[in-house]
Amino acid sequence: MVSLAALWLPIVLAAVIVFIASSIMHVVLTYHQSDCKQIPDEENVRAAMRTAGLKPGYYHFPFCTHKEMKLPATVEKFKQGPVGFLTVFPSGPPAMGKYLVSWFIYCLIIGFFVAYLTGHTVAPGAHYLAVFRVAGTAAFLAYGLGQLSNSIWKGQPWGMTIKEVIDGLIYGLLTAGTFGWLWPR
Repeated sequence: MVSLAALWLPIVLAAVIVFIASSIMHVVLTYHQSDCKQIPDEENVRAAMRTAGLKPGYYHFPFCTHKEMKLPATVEKFKQGPVGFLTVFPSGPPAMGKYLVSWFIYCLIIGFFVAYLTGHTVAPGAHYLAVFRVAGTAAFLAYGLGQLSNSIWKGQPWGMTIKEVIDGLIYGLLTAGTFGWLWPR
């Protein structure tokens, strides 16, 4: 068993590497630019949402409880459309600093759990590929496969989800490489 204290450097360095890689993937590379679409007649839709007093939160429309889903009036609302989910943020410019700090903390948390799992399953001095395999699988599960539920349950386009899964695979490989490289000998 390898203690978490012995793995502090791969935890932090993997988080830094994933953070930098994700910044490059989202700012320099352009393949995520097509993920979002503009709402038709956006200004009127935004004005209607302001008039309705829409507050920050996560909304489903048409709204109904599970018991109401099969009622004829609810079924008709779903047929008429639109049907969707809407996330509303607080008004004002995007809080990029807050988002980036939260993303880095998330990367550290994943690194912590990758270290926990790998430290309990791979012996000190193990071969690079043994560490890489366990750490990479754990990191990919966290960064990549968790994205699939967005398409299954929230209607996110599969093309967008596949790009996120590929991003997660890259983050998993970078994490695995960092742990394999810095594994205690």
